[in-house]
Amino acid sequence: MKNKLLTFLGVLLSLHVVPDPVSAHHGKGAFDMDSLTTLKGTVTKFEFINPHALIYVDVVGDKGNVDHWIAESSSNNHLSRGGYDKNSLKPGEQVTVTGHRAKNGAYGLELQCKECLIADLQGKVLLGYYF
Repeated sequence: MKNKLLTFLGVLLSLHVVPDPVSAHHGKGAFDMDSLTTLKGTVTKFEFINPHALIYVDVVGDKGNVDHWIAESSSNNHLSRGGYDKNSLKPGEQVTVTGHRAKNGAYGLELQCKECLIADLQGKVLLGYYF
């Protein structure tokens, strides 16, 4: 009886401990979820990978300097279900990116919301929310 109780308590404790890192991974606390940032730039790289697709965009700043931005989208599995693939974005494409900026001022955007997207300069959505 004592062994069964200890086993039960051990399982219960492990179920309580495991979800914390998982929920932390999906947190959006690092991004300003109250406002959207829109950038115009050039795609330099598109990594269609797990756990999140990464889009690298060079943006020319006000003083002519080039800022290197990284936008984080959904996983390639989620994007595939929406009809996107590794060829949805190509280096050299001129794009407009709309997403939630990193709170720490880094050149990073989170693109997992209905308003978040990457479009060409004519407004055609190249990568966007589809859920």
